[in-house]
Amino acid sequence: MPYRTSTFGGGGFQITPVVKNLLIANIAIFILTSLVIPSQLVHDWLAFQPTHVLTRPWGVITYMFVHADLWHLLGNMLVLFFFGAAIEGEWGSKEFFRYYLWCGVGGAALSFLLAHSAGIEGASAAVYGLMLAFAMIWSDAQIYIWGIFPVPAKILMGFLFGVTVLSAFLQPGGGVAHMAHLGGIVFGLAYLKADWRPQERLAALKKRSQRAARRLAIVPRDEEAVPPPTLRAGVWRTADEGALLDAVDRVLDKISAEGISALTPEERGVLDEVSRRHRTTK
Repeated sequence: MPYRTSTFGGGGFQITPVVKNLLIANIAIFILTSLVIPSQLVHDWLAFQPTHVLTRPWGVITYMFVHADLWHLLGNMLVLFFFGAAIEGEWGSKEFFRYYLWCGVGGAALSFLLAHSAGIEGASAAVYGLMLAFAMIWSDAQIYIWGIFPVPAKILMGFLFGVTVLSAFLQPGGGVAHMAHLGGIVFGLAYLKADWRPQERLAALKKRSQRAARRLAIVPRDEEAVPPPTLRAGVWRTADEGALLDAVDRVLDKISAEGISALTPEERGVLDEVSRRHRTTK
């Protein structure tokens, strides 16, 4: 299921660290469980069993690495390879792995709530979450079905979601964990839409505090000071101090990344204007 890479900024077919480790882990466990450990023992102790969730809680995680047969493994690993590498390249390894596990746990959670007796195994819930994330990030990327028929990612994901919902509620069972697939999608969507992800919140707060500190270093302000008057000269003829401070942020980011020598005359003018305004308000 390859895709055209010209429409998005992901990592294409380049293998990324977490994707590589997940591929190795899944393949190694499949070989081990196929050749060494009896299949019934694997199903009982490593798959997720809703009826044994209290006595074998590790199944919430281990079921993602256990596959019923070679085709089951191959399908999931192909999706992980094609879509996971692009997402990890965009998000970074920690965020990608957190999302992968979250979607997998979501598959187990929905199976526990709505399909009480059916055991599940395989990485399908997690990779359904990956397809959802890919479609939301690069909605117009062309996915080539069987390498021939191009379909936009958002259309393909919408079709898969519809099939998954119908299958989960109208055709339960049949050897396919439709409810787990739906759980991966639902939990993935909740993760992507929520603003409570701790890593992002901390990063945003840190960036905001750093910018505030840099602004104060250049434009120290007294809380009781009178707002500065409208500018009458220079490049920045505006009464909106917020716009000027935003321009300062961009200049400071460039200085941090490339050095002060990389500033253009206009960007140097921003710093001069801030300094001039500060002097006039003292």
